[in-house]
Amino acid sequence: MATSKHSDLILDQFTRQAVPFATAPSIKDEAALRLVVEFSGAGADDTVLDVACGPGLIVVAFARVVKHATGIDLTPAMLERARKYAAEQGVTNITWQQGDVLPLPYPDGAFTIVSSRFAFHHFLDPLAVLEQMARVCRPGGTVIVVDSAPAPDKADAFNRMEVVRDPSHVRALPEAEHLALFRKAGLPAPRVTHYRLEGELEALVARSFPKPGDDATLRRIFADSLAGDTLGIQARRDPDGAIRYGYPVAVLAVQRP
Repeated sequence: MATSKHSDLILDQFTRQAVPFATAPSIKDEAALRLVVEFSGAGADDTVLDVACGPGLIVVAFARVVKHATGIDLTPAMLERARKYAAEQGVTNITWQQGDVLPLPYPDGAFTIVSSRFAFHHFLDPLAVLEQMARVCRPGGTVIVVDSAPAPDKADAFNRMEVVRDPSHVRALPEAEHLALFRKAGLPAPRVTHYRLEGELEALVARSFPKPGDDATLRRIFADSLAGDTLGIQARRDPDGAIRYGYPVAVLAVQRP
């Protein structure tokens, strides 16, 4: 279970982020959502659980191709947005549940696919969450994790920046650390693919809620990263002066023994 202080940070951040996060072009990008669904091997007979589902974008993407999808999240405002989005999309084979992820409130082997997208960097104990995901996944089913995966030599700088941007951030793991989590959870080595979460700095600031004054710090960190790519996000300045970036994302999927 998350500590009370950290839970309060999550609730504060994601109550305010519910709409801007859900509507950000990079977050709702259909190609990225489709990549995750296809990489999982989802089909018509599957039942899916998405852990820390946020505004429900990946839940709806799964629901379009599987028998049933479930999303669980700590933040009521995110679930309200998720319900609204599903209704707008005309997707009804979904269950939403408000709750924490440790422990997951489901029996062993309850789902054939268990996913988590852009949430692991918020977990105080990502190994415990992955172990819970494996527990509620049926043997032969798929566990899939999608999250930022900074280069090892850029991870500390990337994480310092992310804490400034979002005080509920804990740590984005380099790919090798993600792989180590799977081993520690007793899972085989996952298949891995990658993409870049592309965006523009001012749009990122607008949907983030840093501490007062830290928006200026965030802009300075991004500007300083232009020379030498110190954050590992391919920061570059457009002719119009806007700073663009591409967060490195890893998609890791494994069949549960």
